Amino acid sequence: MTLYLIPVPLGKRRENLVLPEHTLETVRNLNAFIVENIRHAQSFLQWVNHPVPPYNIEFRVLNKKTPEEEVYGFLKLLEKGDVGLFSEAGAPGVADPGALLVKMAHNAGHRVVPLTGPSSILLALMASGMNGQQFAFHGYLPVDESKRKNRITELEQESTRLNQTQIFMETPHRNDPLLESLIGTCQSDTQICIACNLTLPDEQIISSPVYRWKQRKIPSFKGKPAIFLMLSHS
Repeated sequence: MTLYLIPVPLGKRRENLVLPEHTLETVRNLNAFIVENIRHAQSFLQWVNHPVPPYNIEFRVLNKKTPEEEVYGFLKLLEKGDVGLFSEAGAPGVADPGALLVKMAHNAGHRVVPLTGPSSILLALMASGMNGQQFAFHGYLPVDESKRKNRITELEQESTRLNQTQIFMETPHRNDPLLESLIGTCQSDTQICIACNLTLPDEQIISSPVYRWKQRKIPSFKGKPAIFLMLSHS
């Protein structure tokens, strides 16, 4: 059977501006889903006008705390029929625990089909003006300030050596300290981009070298889902 990888909008809005009709129709034809949060999943299915009531849909929860043996057990759903996998937002399997299930599905001989939809990482890269030919995603940087600055320096040096765009993210309530660390640590001509609330009405994307960041009044990005990008030419 087939495991469908279903992108989810990056935030809540009434109208659909991010999911093509083929993705929506595929979701509406599935009655089994593996998700991070059942309540949020039910809200998403209601938003896409899924024809089956929630109590007749089969859900399994897959998050970063789900044991590997439990994930393996989810393959039994695929033995019975097609299954959809989606995370809280964006593309499943990318910076997301669903990647483990995808690997298991391949190993078990199931068909895996990625559907079209939003990816915050690729949208941010597209809008940054940075190198889209050579880039790397690093997930979360260290929370400790000293370790975070050391990691930023390492990534900046790697960016210089490889002409590589460095991409990372942060828990929304720690966006401002990370941005402060980037501006305070990186060389003056290193390009820094923050892309937050992508695809939403209050979307904000700022991409400037460090010296220009230091000249501007920097708004607060606290509480807003964001992607950070860096490219050094030093």
